[in-house]
Amino acid sequence: MKAGSQLYRTADLLNEPVWKVYVAIRITGIRLEGGAGHEHIGRLWWVNPASGAAEERPNTRAELVAWIEDQNGKAYVESGGHRADVGVVKPPYGPKYLRTYADGQWTDNLLALPHR
Repeated sequence: MKAGSQLYRTADLLNEPVWKVYVAIRITGIRLEGGAGHEHIGRLWWVNPASGAAEERPNTRAELVAWIEDQNGKAYVESGGHRADVGVVKPPYGPKYLRTYADGQWTDNLLALPHR
C-alpha cells in the first residue's frame, strides 16, 4: 500500500468493501434538524470522486465526525470550481459538528448546499 493511503473499516459509514481506499469525499447535501446553524446539520450526503460512482450516500453528522477524527477521513465541499475542506468544530458544550474552512477561516459552504 502506498504511504499515506488509508483503509477504512467502518462498513456502516462508507458502505464499501473493507479494502476500498478513500482520498476524500465530496459533501453534496445536508439535512438540518431543529435549527439553521452548522450545529443543526444532522445528516449529510456525499460522493466518493475517486470511485467514479455518482451515487450519493448519506451519513449522520456523528458518523462523519468520528470518521474524520478517528480514521483521518477527509471531506470537502466544491462550488464554482472552489474547494473548501470540512473540519470538526469542538464547541465548549454540546456535540461536535462539521463546518467548512478555507484560507484559515471557518466558512458557511455546508449551509449553502442543497437541503434535503
